[in-house]
Amino acid sequence: MVQLFVVALPLDRYLHVNGFNTRYWQMGDSGSKIILLHGGNGSIEFWLYNIATLAQYHQVFAFDMVGSGKSDCPDVSYSLADQAEFLHGFMSALEIDTATLVGNSMGGGVALEFTRLYPDRVDKLVLVDSMGLGKEISLGIRLITLPAIVNLLRPGRWMIPSILRSNFYYSTDMLSEWIEFRYPIFAIPGRNHVILQLGQSNFNLAGVLPQVYQPIVASLPQITQKTLIIWGEFDRIIPLKHAYVAAAGLPNCQLEIFPHCGHHPYLEYPAKFDRLVLDFLL
Repeated sequence: MVQLFVVALPLDRYLHVNGFNTRYWQMGDSGSKIILLHGGNGSIEFWLYNIATLAQYHQVFAFDMVGSGKSDCPDVSYSLADQAEFLHGFMSALEIDTATLVGNSMGGGVALEFTRLYPDRVDKLVLVDSMGLGKEISLGIRLITLPAIVNLLRPGRWMIPSILRSNFYYSTDMLSEWIEFRYPIFAIPGRNHVILQLGQSNFNLAGVLPQVYQPIVASLPQITQKTLIIWGEFDRIIPLKHAYVAAAGLPNCQLEIFPHCGHHPYLEYPAKFDRLVLDFLL
């Protein structure tokens, strides 16, 4: 079941990445460098229950991708390739030569696309219920490609139960603490244009666009970095079969499936997730 703990929010920091004001967290002063990549329309609050543990042994960075969280929300393309270039800019701004990339959902797709484009900048990969491994994705994601639907979106607390049901296996056990941290970011007004651009850059009503996932799937055999694939058995956003696509294609990987778990294993089982990642990075 979900196990969350009372924590203090890390210090918000800001820097300019490719011309856009970008919020990030940084913890840890020794070990290898890790960059945590949240999913589409997410924010760094998704990593709240992992960053401090990982930072006991590594230098850990998490940032709000352009268009997300408290970072700038420009009218630009939000394709995986564009987001990979933003990650490249983030690393350059902080003079990070190489790092392990830990990506969930769209963040996993960004990690894969970045590795495809800049293989020498990636030490290892951790893919968590990652996008970019096939066409299938939930109906809710496919609907954000429709302007009429997106224009009706008015974030409110009434949406929380349905979001929890779709994203978490134990939605009724989700503690209020994390919701209170995340909700003010979720409810920031004026994001509908970003949601629409994010959707239309990567999806249509049939699912993930072929030009988005097919180059990644084709490149999997050439991604030689040691890779940890973590997936929730009952992910309702991206199906479990995509985990097996990754495992079959990546030549140097291990697959860990979390039973009784949804789209965010690191939030539903933070201690188990952190232990796996730390062991993987030894």
